[in-house]
Amino acid sequence: MGGVTAAERAPSVDLMVTTAPPRLTLGPDGRLRHRIPRGEISNDLAGWIADDLVAPGLIEPGAFERTFVSVIASVDPDWTTFYRNTLDELAAGGTPGGTNAGMAPVHDRAAELAVGSVAELGCCFGFLSLRLAADGHAVTAVDLSTGTVRLLDRVAPALGLTLDAVAGDATAVPLADGSADSVFAVHLLEHLPRGVDRIVLTEMLRVARRRVVVAVPYEDEPDQAWGHVRTFDAADLTELGRSTGLPFEVSEHHGGWLVIDLPS
Repeated sequence: MGGVTAAERAPSVDLMVTTAPPRLTLGPDGRLRHRIPRGEISNDLAGWIADDLVAPGLIEPGAFERTFVSVIASVDPDWTTFYRNTLDELAAGGTPGGTNAGMAPVHDRAAELAVGSVAELGCCFGFLSLRLAADGHAVTAVDLSTGTVRLLDRVAPALGLTLDAVAGDATAVPLADGSADSVFAVHLLEHLPRGVDRIVLTEMLRVARRRVVVAVPYEDEPDQAWGHVRTFDAADLTELGRSTGLPFEVSEHHGGWLVIDLPS
């Protein structure tokens, strides 16, 4: 491998024959082995990678995304089962302790706050955007990753859902002023350096007609396995809200929420 260690790359994937935990491990040859059948592949994989590979130091946090993609490709090459399983798990509340269980109440709260058409910035795989589309909202899902956007654009019709998937930076959103009723940034800002949050919020306010919603996890330290680079607390969200000069509300529900309703 040209001197590249298993910890620096997304390892090659084999299906393990063992039924003993953990779900993922590295063999002596540096190849990733897993025991995840097609019926269980979902976004819970993110937590399994974090717990089984990143936490014990078997791979570096920088290899997280590549490992994630390689495992899904080995189980569900067209990704539709991965999406269906994830959406079903989120709707059911998820398996206790899993990634989907952690995000399900966040998505439920976001769905309660959505009004009219929606733009979601930093949508990642687009699970929330797909949920809101299924709820009847006209949705534009925006993410910096062109590969993720292409995937979402391809998978949504296979799921019987319609949305617009757009590649773009949350600091310079490629959408017109006032082009969406609600603009969401759900678990995005913790991935960005301090100070960039105000730039993103300014863009959200530009694009929104009626409401801006920011959701962040509350952490003592940034979780590097998930690509977090900063923490938030209620004081941070309050400061961010005050910076707009607009009325706002900060609340807590499985993390922190900043909601700004624009004057009509």
